[in-house]
Amino acid sequence: MIVKSQIKLIRSLHQKKYRNENGLFFVEGLKAVQELLDSRFEVVKVYATEDGGLSASAGEVELISEAELKKISALRTPNKVLGLFKIPKVEKIDFDDWVVTVDDVRDPGNLGTIIRLCDWFGIRHLVCSGQTVDCYNPKTLQATMGSIARVNVGYTDLALFLQKADRPIYGAFMDGVPVYGEKLAEPGILVMGNEANGISSPIEHLVTHKISIPQFGEPTAESLNVATATAILLSEIRRG
Repeated sequence: MIVKSQIKLIRSLHQKKYRNENGLFFVEGLKAVQELLDSRFEVVKVYATEDGGLSASAGEVELISEAELKKISALRTPNKVLGLFKIPKVEKIDFDDWVVTVDDVRDPGNLGTIIRLCDWFGIRHLVCSGQTVDCYNPKTLQATMGSIARVNVGYTDLALFLQKADRPIYGAFMDGVPVYGEKLAEPGILVMGNEANGISSPIEHLVTHKISIPQFGEPTAESLNVATATAILLSEIRRG
């Protein structure tokens, strides 16, 4: 049985303010929880409605009822397991490989998908502007499908970060040079912009290479979703 104080704590972690204050976050679902248990993340407690299925020690798992899980879950239909973890310290950025940055991405699903894409394409570091949605938002974590375990995500003054980075900076723009003609073998930094406004003006001035994804269909399609565009560009980057 989960005590009331723990219910209150976990429910408070639905909000960024209390995640930051407590240094904690939660993730739901058997696969996602197991991914974090096998990673650098430090577990506080795992709440499950069924015994077994997780490679966690007996002291880390507490069996609760479905009704109790529903009280702490962020999902309409809770997914049997909820893991409570400590927010880790951000690792130092390694510029030996490509680094992805996002400039004020606001949708949790988009950020979560971008984290998952970084994992898929072997991108170790993702740098976010201060206004970007929290990577420990429950909806973001659901979209990562556990990939948050393998991608180092940090928040900073993006303009200052780019000014100090001694690497070519590629930004996604509608009027950029078609990416299919670019040579992308040298490790650099990829900047992806806000869903509605793209890359902001201060960041645009720091971009050294403006690239675009050519449109082949009818011009009535306004633009690509930022996560979709990230997938295409990372694929081209890995092709070199």
